[in-house]
Amino acid sequence: MIHAHNDYENPLPFWNAYANGANSIEVDVILKNDTLYVAHEETSIKSNRTIERLYLKPLTEALNLELGSLQKLQLLIDIKTEAVSTLNQIVETLKKHPQLIENKSISFVISGNRPQPQDYLKYPEFIQFDYQSLEPISDPKIWDKIALISLPFKRYSVWNGKGRFTEDNLIKVKKAIAKAHSYHKPFRFWGSPDGKSAWKSLHDLGVDYINTDAPATCYTYLSTLKQRTYTNTFHSPVYTPTYESDQKDTEVKNIILLIGDGNGLSQISAATLANQGALTLTQLKSIGFIKTQSADDFTTDSAAAGTAIATGEKTYNRSIGMDINRKPIENLTEFLYKYDFVTGCITTDEITGATPSSFYAHQIDRDMTDGITADLITSKLNLFIGGGANRFSDTNLDKTFAVVNNLSEIETSTEQKIGHFLSEYGVSSMTEGRGHILAEATKQALTFLNNKNKPFFLMVEGAKIDTYGHFNKIDGIVSEGIDFDTAITEAIKFADTDKNTLVIITADHETSGLSIPQGDVKQQIIEGDFTTFDHTGTMVPIFAYGPQSYKFSGVYENNTIFNKVKEVLKL
Repeated sequence: MIHAHNDYENPLPFWNAYANGANSIEVDVILKNDTLYVAHEETSIKSNRTIERLYLKPLTEALNLELGSLQKLQLLIDIKTEAVSTLNQIVETLKKHPQLIENKSISFVISGNRPQPQDYLKYPEFIQFDYQSLEPISDPKIWDKIALISLPFKRYSVWNGKGRFTEDNLIKVKKAIAKAHSYHKPFRFWGSPDGKSAWKSLHDLGVDYINTDAPATCYTYLSTLKQRTYTNTFHSPVYTPTYESDQKDTEVKNIILLIGDGNGLSQISAATLANQGALTLTQLKSIGFIKTQSADDFTTDSAAAGTAIATGEKTYNRSIGMDINRKPIENLTEFLYKYDFVTGCITTDEITGATPSSFYAHQIDRDMTDGITADLITSKLNLFIGGGANRFSDTNLDKTFAVVNNLSEIETSTEQKIGHFLSEYGVSSMTEGRGHILAEATKQALTFLNNKNKPFFLMVEGAKIDTYGHFNKIDGIVSEGIDFDTAITEAIKFADTDKNTLVIITADHETSGLSIPQGDVKQQIIEGDFTTFDHTGTMVPIFAYGPQSYKFSGVYENNTIFNKVKEVLKL
């Protein structure tokens, strides 16, 4: 529960806290001339700011108009003047508002200057008290008048909310919370650090009311904490490369390009830490960063980014294989076809999705799906694996591709052009039980292409890292990132066996502005926080493994990848 500390100091007292889910609202009151003013000290009194005008009447209005969602709400009335006379005036004032004192969801709790506990029983049933001690009280009737226990944080810890508690401070804090809970009362620290790290720590320690001057931000953070915290159950066995061909100036025959859609550095970090601190990806030594801006926007979409990687030209957002003048650009699979390469595309998206289609199609807009399906049928690809079979129900796809029903049929096939649909519509996710089908598809495709006894190019997309980034769901980001690593493992294993294969791993862009403020590597727990539901302009990592992999280090534009591939292939 959230306690709005010194709520009256906010630009919009009561309403801001009430609308943003505060369960407790602090009201400092001063009795002067039989009037209860809301102020911290007498010198700051404003004549029109009374407890009735700022709190009691607005709360009544909210109830009458059925505004907001009234959960359990307490007004914590902090008395700044003499206890008994002020409290008596509070009682008389509240009696003027029977609708409020009869509402069982609303409580009025007296804090600050209070009578002695033995006098609590003198006051009406609707008046409760804030007990600021851990000393026991023998009379259970007095305990019934106590709504919560509040203690000063600085009595137990000097922690400022950055980093973590010291061990001795943590012991003191835990003991205080446990003692308060032994009386079966909710607990609050006042004067505690105010920020996300502090809110999370106090929440995890069992503090019932989180003290804050920013109720809206605190509510948003805590109410989404469960959704943003994930305990990983997927695992990618980490493969340690031999490094025998890595960074050597030897011939590159084959290229495997793996694209994690939306897979920025924080996404990779989250997957790594949730996978017990390592991935096959993190074993690689040649690392760089690419800038992802499109030709017409600071923040790219997948179409423009995919096209830049596939063609070597930056273009406008939504473009599939077209330049800024809406003219087709030769892509890698078309370019390599002229040099007798066999090529393939794999994705956990529909095969007509923006990233895979950038490697075989030419359409003005990514939503021109009919044109993209037609382009696949006439493309230079020898293999495709992805979702979206329904897109091809009224086409002659089977006249150019042997479409097989089982993934296991691919590696032994002698067909020149083969395809497999992972689903009729969209491909399911790891959290929906998809399993490590991306790794199996990569393994099958590599065997199929290699059996052609020609040089090959294979693009593999882990598409749903981006999907879950758009939803701000850390469970999907982590599970899809770890699954993507299983496909990377298959590529690295193949490269170690072949010794003439270069593996490149990157992303088209970052999605969601993900940060990972907290977690636990041993327990595989990750907390994610987000700045947007969209893509960002953040640079994304690029990794390479195999001969001449060092040429992919550095910082450069995403369209440079195309020319680097041509360079290492000497084409």
